[in-house]
Formats: sequence, C-alpha cells, structure tokens
Amino acid sequence: MPRTGSLHMDRIPAHTIDDAPDASRPLLGSFAASSPTGAPLRFQAQMAQAPAVLASYASLRRAIQELGTLAPRDRAAIIAAASSAFDLEYVRAVTARIGLGAGWSPDVVTRLQAGTGSGDPKLDALLAVVVSAARTTGKVKDAVWQHARDSGWSDAQLAESFAYLGVVVYTAYFVAFAETELDPALAAVPA
Repeated sequence: MPRTGSLHMDRIPAHTIDDAPDASRPLLGSFAASSPTGAPLRFQAQMAQAPAVLASYASLRRAIQELGTLAPRDRAAIIAAASSAFDLEYVRAVTARIGLGAGWSPDVVTRLQAGTGSGDPKLDALLAVVVSAARTTGKVKDAVWQHARDSGWSDAQLAESFAYLGVVVYTAYFVAFAETELDPALAAVPA
C-alpha cells in the first residue's frame, strides 16, 4: 500500500477471512477461532497475503501444540524471553499477552522480556540458553548450555526450546518486514 506523508500504512495488506486468498482462508479462520478478539491478529492477516507465509507460521505453531512437551508456563516464559532480542512493540505486546495468559505476573513478564529471568533458578538456566541464542543468531556458549543441563534440562528439552524461539523470530522478522501496526487489542495489554 502506498504511504502518504507521515501517515503510516502497512506495507502488506491485512486480510479478513472473506477477502484473503483462498488458500489462506482456513488458516485465518483457525486463528480467529483461537483469538481472544474473535479475529486473527494483524500480522496473521498480513501473512495471509502470501499463503506460503501463513502456512509456514501455522505449521510452526501446530508442531509446538501437537508435539511440544514443555509445560505451558515454561513455553510462555521462553517466548517472552526470546522477545528480548527484538526492539519491536508488536512482539512485546504479543509475548506479554502470552505470558500473562500463562499466569505470569506483569512484573515477571517484564523481566522475561528484558531477558533477566523469571526468578526460578532452573527455568532461568533454560531461559539463558534461549536469550543467548536469540541475541547471537543461535550461538550459545558451552558454559550456558552446560548450566542448563546441570539444572536438570534434558537435551530434548533444550532442543525443543528452539521451536519457541523460532516462532518468535519468524513473527518478529515478519512484523518488521511488513511494518505491522499494533492491533488495538494488543495495545491494551499491560506489561
């Protein structure tokens, strides 16, 4: 969409279920059904412009939902901590909603999003791996990795944490790429 003066418009149009490309409609419908607002989030509506983009995002989420073994609160903490690598209001708002929805307090969500931990030593060892990976294009120092293992995290759990990081990275890069405006429903999320 064209831009005029200082008025910001998204680079990629946001679709409704009715006007999205045919291949995107079922996926947008599923996101709407699981959304607290009853509609897909703006970035999801933008992803619908290219069904391959939306399907890729949906497949990451589906794999986590169907195959993930980490506890829901741990998943939410990982997602919020991974957002510490991105200075994007949209990503912070989405991850705050996820963290709050999993039962984390606003203060803890803020700490998670800063990459400073949850206050639980075992979980914080795993979060240190995720934050390190998020901030260094996937590179994690051996000492950080070993500390997570020594804290009781298995190799499978450490590997699974990458799936949650992957969803955050995919979302953050798309939101920046598309210059997605913040959804009004997300702007109201306290964090």
